[in-house]
Amino acid sequence: MATTQTVLVLGGTRFVGRHIVEALLAAGHTVTVLTRGQSPDELPEHVERLQGDRERGAAGLQALVARTWDACVDVSGYTPAAVRASAEALAGSVGRYVFVSTVSVYAEQNRHPVRETDPLLPAAPEDLTEVTGESYGPLKVTCERIVQEVFADRATILRPQIVAGPFDHTARYPYWPDRATQARQNGQPMLAPGSGSDHVQAIDARDFGRFAVRVIEDSTPGIFNVAGPRLTWAEFMTAIGAQSVVWVDAATLEAQGIGWRDLPLYLADDSEQGGLMDVDATRALAAGLTLTDPATTARDTGAWSAGQPTEYLLTPEREAEAVKVSRTV
Repeated sequence: MATTQTVLVLGGTRFVGRHIVEALLAAGHTVTVLTRGQSPDELPEHVERLQGDRERGAAGLQALVARTWDACVDVSGYTPAAVRASAEALAGSVGRYVFVSTVSVYAEQNRHPVRETDPLLPAAPEDLTEVTGESYGPLKVTCERIVQEVFADRATILRPQIVAGPFDHTARYPYWPDRATQARQNGQPMLAPGSGSDHVQAIDARDFGRFAVRVIEDSTPGIFNVAGPRLTWAEFMTAIGAQSVVWVDAATLEAQGIGWRDLPLYLADDSEQGGLMDVDATRALAAGLTLTDPATTARDTGAWSAGQPTEYLLTPEREAEAVKVSRTV
């Protein structure tokens, strides 16, 4: 077993952060989390809790003063001002800074496959604080650069693909196992986008958590795409247990007013962002990333999601109408 380490997690109570904390604990490490105290906290009692808000700069990070940790995992860094505040505050207090970024930093998102050496989007200004669909990627580019500037070879950048698994509050991935279960139980056909030949990729949050632990234990520097198995949509439908699948082409979907928000995860291979479902994780796999069977991810996500009051944009009624139209075309 690796030597026990002390790890500070910035964030840590929701989804990805929670899985990272659980992976650290499972590996025997001592964990402290810094949060604003605004999200439900179901972490084990022996996790140390600190409260702070780095959006307030150094004044919001007083809880970190005169403390040291072997490593830090930054799960909640979205704006340059916040990331600079934490990076500079921790420069002399942690050995390694692991920053959770995103594959949305890449400029050529239609490239196949997407690799760590690909061009990035233009960096956002450091004073930009509004996180939107358009600014998210550029903000993360700037955040990455700040971490690398402050920590140099003590920085590790993780760029996850779509993250899936239990505790996923985003309603993106959970839609699919939930809908497959509902359709199966009700004896209904299930709409699936395209023809089945496009691709989908997701990284199990537990795999991501274990990889974060691995780079800490091995003190691994560098930049890593963290992506799961690349499946065709036909394979994905099998993995989620879908039955009576009806494939509906893009033209029919558009005519019915059904878009990507209604069918989360779907990107046609030849779309402007199609490369984001073709993310090369070779470097991470060589550094110790392990991958869960997609059917296990779907099963466990569905089991958790079944008890959640999640509402999806695409109602069964609209789905049924689209299926009916597709069958008459």
